[in-house]
Amino acid sequence: MTVQTGGTAEQEAPAPPPAPKFILYLEGPEYGQALRQLTLWVHHVLLPVYGREVTSLAPWCSRWWDHPEAVAQLHGLWLAWGELSDTGSESGMSGPASWHRDFLGPIMQNLRDPSGVFAGCKSGSHRAKEVPVVDAVDPFGPPPAQG
Repeated sequence: MTVQTGGTAEQEAPAPPPAPKFILYLEGPEYGQALRQLTLWVHHVLLPVYGREVTSLAPWCSRWWDHPEAVAQLHGLWLAWGELSDTGSESGMSGPASWHRDFLGPIMQNLRDPSGVFAGCKSGSHRAKEVPVVDAVDPFGPPPAQG
């Protein structure tokens, strides 16, 4: 877009693309597209470089996308990668080192903990996790009616 100011034309900078939404806020096709992009990054960047061997002390699920917690953590890791891996951006030359220290290590350690999200999954074998039971009572709502 060209803007006229005092008889001179100035080029207005294009608007930056919208920031990606965190995957847990997405639904339907938007979720599917985000998961597809995440899957490409996990399968072609993360695992070939940082995957390490799968053991009982460092499990990994071949169906990681069936674990919502893993999807959430890996999506956060991917978003941080996008922000910090471009040394020409605001993150500067230390961005990749910060990503390794602040994001990669803690998230992979958490995901691959033997009692973590992939506990019970074995190489080539996914085991769904039971969600913790929560009482249906709203502790902050009005007291239940007495009958």
